[in-house]
Amino acid sequence: MFTGIIQGLGRIEAIEERGGDRLLRVHAQGLDLSRAAVGDSISVQGVCLTATRIEGERFDADVSRETLDKTTLKEVRAGDRVNLEPALRAGDPLGGHLVSGHVDAVGRLTALREDARSWRMEFEVPDELARFVAPKGSICLDGVSLTVNAVHGARFDVNIIPHTFSVTSLGARRAGDEVNVEIDLIARYLDRLISKT
Repeated sequence: MFTGIIQGLGRIEAIEERGGDRLLRVHAQGLDLSRAAVGDSISVQGVCLTATRIEGERFDADVSRETLDKTTLKEVRAGDRVNLEPALRAGDPLGGHLVSGHVDAVGRLTALREDARSWRMEFEVPDELARFVAPKGSICLDGVSLTVNAVHGARFDVNIIPHTFSVTSLGARRAGDEVNVEIDLIARYLDRLISKT
């Protein structure tokens, strides 16, 4: 479980193909790995991965074929910057919202423009996820907990404050870029509870 509050902007150091899966080596710059252990979960671009090796400021994680198929991790290259967050521990502050790290879909940035000192970004999600996105509700994009401003069908917009723009990978996004999308956990479970199937 995570909060969507990014604690480090790391860098992909190496990618190794392994029988259809991949191993990522991440330089976790800015992320304190002193409390982390092999087997711990670390969110990488909003994807919950298991640390299989930790050495100094670096960790390795295996990425399964399923995860490659369902997330933007299939597109990362050595040198790419990635949002990082360690798993939530009892007693840690919950600054964002509850995030599982289980990506629902890949969305797309359709437009961005300056809005005072912030950036307004418009994203599009697959039609089947549109009903889960609500004005003033929470959404997680590339691991970042954000508040939805407005919804227009399968499109919605969020404001990115200067701090978030500078300390997360969202600051490097351009129109057309893909992002990992995780809908709000509460919306997901409510839908399941009220559905007849």
